[in-house]
Amino acid sequence: MTLISFVVPVYQVQGYLRECLDSILTQSFTDVEVIAIDDCSPDSSGEILAEYAARDARLRVITLDRNEGQGPARNRGFAEAVGDYIWFIDSDDWLADGAIRAVADRLRETDAEVLIVDYARVYWDNKIDPSIPGRTFHEAPPVFALRDWPKAIDILHVPWNKVIRRDVLAKLNFQFRSGWYEDVPFTYGLLLAAERISLLDRVCVYYRQRRAGAATRTVGDGHFAIFPNWAQVFDTFDDSRPGAAELRKLLFRRMIWHFLIVRGNDDRLPPALRGRFFTGMTQHYRRYLPPGGYPMPGGAEGLKHRLVAGGRNRTFQALRVGFRAADWARQTIGTVTRKGRGIARSTVRLAREAVYRGYYRLQLRRPMDESLAVYAAYWYRGYACNPAAIYEQARQSAPGVRGVFVVRRDKAGTMPPGVDYVIAGSLRYYRTLARAKWLINNVNWPNNVVKRPGSVHVMTHHGTPLKVMGLDQQAYPGGVQDDDFAGQMRRADRWDYSITSNTFTTQMWERAYPCRYETLETGYPRNDQLVTATAEDVTRIREKLGIAPGEKVVLYAPTHREHHPGYHPPFDPAELLAAIGPNGRLLIRSHYFHDRAHAPGNTGLADRARDVSAYPSVEELYLASDVLVTDYSSVMFDYAVLDRPIVVYAPDWQAYRLVRGVYFDVTAEPPGAVVTSFPDLLDLFRTGGVDNDTAAKARSQFRRRFCTLADGRSAERVVRRVFLGQSS
Repeated sequence: MTLISFVVPVYQVQGYLRECLDSILTQSFTDVEVIAIDDCSPDSSGEILAEYAARDARLRVITLDRNEGQGPARNRGFAEAVGDYIWFIDSDDWLADGAIRAVADRLRETDAEVLIVDYARVYWDNKIDPSIPGRTFHEAPPVFALRDWPKAIDILHVPWNKVIRRDVLAKLNFQFRSGWYEDVPFTYGLLLAAERISLLDRVCVYYRQRRAGAATRTVGDGHFAIFPNWAQVFDTFDDSRPGAAELRKLLFRRMIWHFLIVRGNDDRLPPALRGRFFTGMTQHYRRYLPPGGYPMPGGAEGLKHRLVAGGRNRTFQALRVGFRAADWARQTIGTVTRKGRGIARSTVRLAREAVYRGYYRLQLRRPMDESLAVYAAYWYRGYACNPAAIYEQARQSAPGVRGVFVVRRDKAGTMPPGVDYVIAGSLRYYRTLARAKWLINNVNWPNNVVKRPGSVHVMTHHGTPLKVMGLDQQAYPGGVQDDDFAGQMRRADRWDYSITSNTFTTQMWERAYPCRYETLETGYPRNDQLVTATAEDVTRIREKLGIAPGEKVVLYAPTHREHHPGYHPPFDPAELLAAIGPNGRLLIRSHYFHDRAHAPGNTGLADRARDVSAYPSVEELYLASDVLVTDYSSVMFDYAVLDRPIVVYAPDWQAYRLVRGVYFDVTAEPPGAVVTSFPDLLDLFRTGGVDNDTAAKARSQFRRRFCTLADGRSAERVVRRVFLGQSS
């Protein structure tokens, strides 16, 4: 007999689902089953569930043909559960190591009907807050009923911190409501009915505080569901039970506390709904006020209770405004002080910036140019990557849109003829940024760029992520260059669209950048060229590079090591060319960051080894080459589109994965052959292992995973959605 059945509703959690499932299925205690309910999730959650179910028979998946909501999904899962106990877990949270065994031990010790476990809140910036009620867990009796230890009322009213005996749930015949706050009647109905409650004074659940997507951070009228759910608690309350009068008072106080939490959070209620919500608070206060009153809190909290009782919404709002004004004053004084010191240090620079930013602010007040799109790539390094591909497609498919590129002054000479551009930092630059309808970039725009209402920001990205990005870097501090994660999220908050190259990338970006954008899983526009290029195109590019017919061209493109500046993998061009053979040609391309200052110059091998770091189009280098040698660079994902041999040369793999962090083991799931030393790389070319059956099979599997959207029409899909407003 299974001890614990985990019931996990799943909806739009593709960035978090793996962590949740791993936290259950990889624990040492294995007498569990997991019932995952795919609540008609529109993302890739269903595929992830299928992947896990295929390799672990303890996971069963129920797929719903329409979205029913978290409450009904839990009901469906509970109906299928066979375990002695039920543990409802949210699919964006995860369990602590050893939590299941600790729970199992506590259940055996206490024979509890309900076991409440402690939890910790984990914020997007990696801050962890222990639960406040958890500090009192040690005070509780080993086993109790709610009347004996009513402090349990103040423990967070959610299903996921409770492990419940299945026969108790069946006896209650409880059904979760649809909509939000469905956990209120569940929690208090269960606690009032149970005679054997126990606590586990140990953090078992990590409660993810999402920046976007969670109900608690969603603005709208869905929060009015709190009223009927609390009404259910009191309408079904049994006043004949022992200790009922005291429990009613404490539940009432908890209800008003909960109302005030929701009313006080501007991430939940828009201004137009706050008055009506306050009226609902007052109505419930008067309707359910216990005879003889209740233990009202003191201080400012008690004042809020009295204002709710009296229906004094305007006074309540004025009180909130007063508190905020005081906070603003304190922050402003600190900011002015800091800026004053800065001005003293750099008056001229600040004055110049003030003039240009003032001009920018003036331009922001002018009408938006509904036909203007501004593009940029690689921090203004020139005309490249996905933005360039979208620019070209827009000229054909959306001729009414006028495109302008932003480029650094030292890169202006690289701009193709006929492409309009502005110099970064110029007055025209600020005017263009301020008035453009569309802003398309493969990196974030600078902090001072304002997203004005009605504008559309498109983040194209510039690679499929192997190394961890965004918030996921917090777990790998040794590889972090920009540790201002709050700033990263503010910049990502400007995105309207995030373009991804495949489902894997979609999942990783949604984890790394949990913001309110729409994902366009279109494939990368820059790779259209790789699909549509003809044999004549390849010949033309090779001739431009001086490559003779019949030459075997190897492109070597290592990545940058943020954690190890200046590092280059052991590499000798002469030895590699000798291994390739007399018809070999080597193209060496360093990363676009700082490595190009140290890129190989004259190799002494005439034209057989050439530094192509400054070559403007990496896509043309892909097309000109026959084999790619790389390490952890995203170039492997793009090059795989060509279905040509790829070699992963990873001499520092263990150090890289531990310090920089990666999303998967590229040596276990490679795009081709893998070597970890330069002598092995030479042997690979001497023996033909570059493209033997094993390497070809690995490449085929890699392509199925990452290249299915590369059909030559990715840029067209982006243009149709972004510029023409077509949904498909």
